[in-house]
Amino acid sequence: MPPSTRGSGTHSPLPAAFASVMGWSFDLFDLFLLLYVAGPIGRQIFPAESETLSLALVFASFAVSILLRPGGAALFGELADRIGRKKIMVTVLAGVGLSTAAMGLVPTYAAIGVGAPIIFLILRVVQGLFVGGVTATTHTLGTESVPERWRGLMSGLIGGGGAGIGATMASVTFIVVGQLYPGDAFDEWGWRVMFFTGLLGALLSLFVLSKVEESPMWLEAQEAAKTSPAAAPAQKMRFKDLLTGKYRTITLLNIALAAGAGAQYYLTSGFLPTMLGPVVKVPTVERGWILLGASLVVIVAATGAGELSQRIGRRKTMLIFGGINIVALPLLTIAIAGSDPSSTGTILALSCLLACFANAAYAPLMVFLNERYPTAIRSRGTAITWNTGFMLGGLLPTFVNLLSPTLADIPIKLAIFLAASTLIFIAVVLTSPETRGRLERSHAHDDGPPPPKNGKGTINRTPHT
Repeated sequence: MPPSTRGSGTHSPLPAAFASVMGWSFDLFDLFLLLYVAGPIGRQIFPAESETLSLALVFASFAVSILLRPGGAALFGELADRIGRKKIMVTVLAGVGLSTAAMGLVPTYAAIGVGAPIIFLILRVVQGLFVGGVTATTHTLGTESVPERWRGLMSGLIGGGGAGIGATMASVTFIVVGQLYPGDAFDEWGWRVMFFTGLLGALLSLFVLSKVEESPMWLEAQEAAKTSPAAAPAQKMRFKDLLTGKYRTITLLNIALAAGAGAQYYLTSGFLPTMLGPVVKVPTVERGWILLGASLVVIVAATGAGELSQRIGRRKTMLIFGGINIVALPLLTIAIAGSDPSSTGTILALSCLLACFANAAYAPLMVFLNERYPTAIRSRGTAITWNTGFMLGGLLPTFVNLLSPTLADIPIKLAIFLAASTLIFIAVVLTSPETRGRLERSHAHDDGPPPPKNGKGTINRTPHT
């Protein structure tokens, strides 16, 4: 049965695309909140004699959540491949929202001592598992539902654009809460309110998901498994199939590629709230507006880079931005650190450039990973490689803090880590094939070359029916 006639009505990819972007953005909004309240959390939950050590402990709690993401990707990715993308998407969105809101209820270290960081870390573990599940569902549902022409744009819009939307919402929340709870009041109550707002995103995501249909590609694969003996074995692929046979090399390369991409993100956009706060000491309100501007730039840059990958290819797009970033990101980082905190316009421009280049580099990554795996294992393959790679990249800010004796040492350490991680990103892209146009080959369980082009320079494909 053609996907356009399945279910109770005409299938439209727009609700699935919208739900995927908003689901990704709301869950990243919940995840980003910690970056915006790192200072108060350090003082209230993880107090230490050294300010850099206190920040390192906060980022370590961030790293704990990141470490659990591959486990969540394996668990929920398995379920998404077995019972459907949509059902698991609802579950993980609710889980992230509830665990994030619960962080605002944790007592301070002064109130209960060592119990405070322990409870906070447990909640970070739970959140990390659910966030891993978000990657197993949102991007797969979105890219499987839209036509081939829009998959590059969809990749940038979900991965980078969704992150930008989530960061934008977090910035707006930071500005509003910062004005409602100025100065010491933010350290006392404002950071808790920040976490409570995470629940609103999860609730809104669940509302959007109620209007979404299941992935037509997944439904077709399930029907094929029931009616065709030849197609049934593909639906029984196991987790270990990602690490054996022809998928082993693909999976290892994908993890390394995601690690390089994740490092570029976490050392730039992810570290920017801390860079502008404790390092540069930009005032709270001005900092919020700068972060908001940078987040809006991310949405445009990532979506544009995703669309570019549909026109010139995933590989070429990532190489172009990787080549720019190996020079631009370290220089921009050092320039921001050396700026006068009152030079809001200069810092805004530098921060927007930093966010633009860093997020454009990985905009095609999601669809690239999707196109490397067949439908039967796509949620697991993409989610595990993305989350494992971003887990490795997400650990780097902690090492930057630990290797910096003072706040003044942070910028040069960031520059070094950025140059090295971008070099790894470029090296892996050079060893990887072009994947544009491969998603239609998924049901053949084939990782061979993309379909041949016709005489007009467009790709010949059998309609997905």
